Amino acid sequence: MNASANPPKAAATRLGRAVRATTEMAGVIPAGHRESHRQTNWLRDVILGGQDGLVNILGIILGVIGGGGSNSVLLATGFAAAITESISMGAVGYTSSVSERDYYLALRAQEDAEIDSMPDVERQEVREIYSAKGFEGDLLERVVDTITAKRDVWLASMMDEELHLQRVETTDILRTAIVITVATLIGHLIPLIPFVALPRTPALGLAIVLSGLVLFGVGVYSARTLVGDWRTSGLKMTAIGLGAAATGFLVGRVLNTAGA
Repeated sequence: MNASANPPKAAATRLGRAVRATTEMAGVIPAGHRESHRQTNWLRDVILGGQDGLVNILGIILGVIGGGGSNSVLLATGFAAAITESISMGAVGYTSSVSERDYYLALRAQEDAEIDSMPDVERQEVREIYSAKGFEGDLLERVVDTITAKRDVWLASMMDEELHLQRVETTDILRTAIVITVATLIGHLIPLIPFVALPRTPALGLAIVLSGLVLFGVGVYSARTLVGDWRTSGLKMTAIGLGAAATGFLVGRVLNTAGA
């Protein structure tokens, strides 16, 4: 009796896990992995804005110095770049997120229409998706029946499992724009502030040291949060950032020499 009762219980458990995973995609059940995605996006936005701002302004600073510009020119150029690029980066983050949302909605509408016009074909696609995951026989049919019984769950399953797309919420769009704007501004200010308080030579040294430490820290945090060796990631981020900024000094030097 007990032996014969166990298989249905196990099957029901597998079915429950499949249905739970699908309903999480549809927003029916709060999903922990969706929180993980949000945290990853926060990290991506902070790195995108902060690293871009820091490297860009450090390159401008080195370019002005290499070109023989005065401190007043350096500060005016630096703060103007900090404000305009921060707004620009935030706007780019906003428009790219809007485009991603509109792309998702367009394909969702297409999938919705296909469910109406050829439900058997769409149902077979669901069957093939979960068959590839190892479901078969009566269990597979029950999974398909459960998913296709609710329109929102069916659509969410097709968007996630077939098209590999995630819904972009309006709050996420605004959050992305704000985070990138603020991170870019902070990144700009890190190497720029020393020139407000110190003479040029010590200010330059402090700006480079601070920039290197911040870039290394971002690389370490990225490796700790995602994957990879923290030392390699930190050194790589530092080398890339300072190397890109050094290009600004070379350009300023060349232009200064050519002008002379």
